[in-house]
Amino acid sequence: MTSVNSEKLSSARFAQATDAFVEVFTASVDFDQRMAPQDIQGSIAHATMLCACGILTEAERDAIINGLTQIGAEIADGTFVWSIKQEDVHMNIEARLTDMIGVAGKKLHTGRSRNDQVATDIRLYLRSEIVQITAQLTRLQTAILDLAEQHAGTIMPGFTHLQVAQPITFGHHLMAWFEMLRRDRERLDDCVKRINIMPLGAAALAGTSYPIDRFMTAELLGFSRPSANSLDSVSDRDFAIEFAAVASLIMMHLSRFSEELILWSSAFVDFIDMPDAFCTGSSIMPQKKNPDVPELVRGKSGRVTGHLVALLMLMKSQPLAYNKDNQEDKEPLFDTADTLVNCLRAYADMVPHITAKKANMYNAAKRGFATATDLADYLVRKGMAFRDAHEVVGLAVRLGLESQRDLSELTLAELQGFSALVSEDVFAYLTLEGSVAARQHIGGTAPETVKAAIQAARQLLDNLGMGME
Repeated sequence: MTSVNSEKLSSARFAQATDAFVEVFTASVDFDQRMAPQDIQGSIAHATMLCACGILTEAERDAIINGLTQIGAEIADGTFVWSIKQEDVHMNIEARLTDMIGVAGKKLHTGRSRNDQVATDIRLYLRSEIVQITAQLTRLQTAILDLAEQHAGTIMPGFTHLQVAQPITFGHHLMAWFEMLRRDRERLDDCVKRINIMPLGAAALAGTSYPIDRFMTAELLGFSRPSANSLDSVSDRDFAIEFAAVASLIMMHLSRFSEELILWSSAFVDFIDMPDAFCTGSSIMPQKKNPDVPELVRGKSGRVTGHLVALLMLMKSQPLAYNKDNQEDKEPLFDTADTLVNCLRAYADMVPHITAKKANMYNAAKRGFATATDLADYLVRKGMAFRDAHEVVGLAVRLGLESQRDLSELTLAELQGFSALVSEDVFAYLTLEGSVAARQHIGGTAPETVKAAIQAARQLLDNLGMGME
């Protein structure tokens, strides 16, 4: 196993050794070591810039870069030894580099601090995680479009207050999910704009007296620009909080999807069949098929939202500039990213295998007087004021309830008893098919409109895919 210098690189000022408990209590290496690739990436760019500015020689630059590359390989193959004595990912890597190449390793930290170094690492880490999140979002959106296309004409009840409201198509309902994720993706893209600003070079809090080129480092690391204020650069984590807020919104939407899938798969509703591979049984009841994945995703939404609140509380009372409090930003941030990626992946894998029970959906739409609004609209088109039409239809619904019949099952004579404006053509408006077909405007539930929305959504994803390339 590769060794790391056991002596702290920042211990000279202290007359006493760090208390053993405090050493463990204040160390972050157990969790921040996952940012090692970003830390090495930032250090290579920093060394390259220092050489270009005449602060390092070419030989020193090359030794540093070669050493960092070797350290990256050691970390990847598991031979690197992490030491709590070195506190964090940054000092562990620097200590190992100094062991390997000597004095040149000690020069790497010229013109920077761990304060701007960690802020840069987090931004690089989030940038990388968002690529993965976006890929899983795209997979899920594509799966939703595929399922919606299969069911553009599958009629089901639409609900308000969990009561049958109006007939819609299952494809239209699925496209509502797509639109939620579309906005989530836009928020994620917008979040990247503020993540992609480089703090490196802000040093501890005041900048550095060395003649560095921050624009060069930003370009090497793919940042849009260097940050504008050194105090702000090292101390704020609003970009991480914004990411957690976007993640919380995505998880809130996934939780809403979960709630519907759980309801729809229950024996009482029975609209869908969940794929066996995403469900589990009961340890005591052999007939059970539990929708564990949607339930777990619904539960994990609270976990991610909790991390958002934790990060907000972490920052709310901190004076400028950097404080040790900010060590607490990483674990909730890492868990937020991991949870979000895994939940999106689970849904992207699951959605293509959901089976709709068309007959059950159709029959449920017939049971709740879902075409009552269509009858009111019919009377309005015949010249009746809407409020009067609303009253007339309410009386017709009451008769349907008393006789246990849908509006479409009432006779023409019975309907005409409520209004002389009713004629034989009314039944074309009282069918479920007629109701959904009538809503042909953009955003409506008519099957042809849903198909057009799906086509436009596919084009959007194609364009976004080309933009990512």
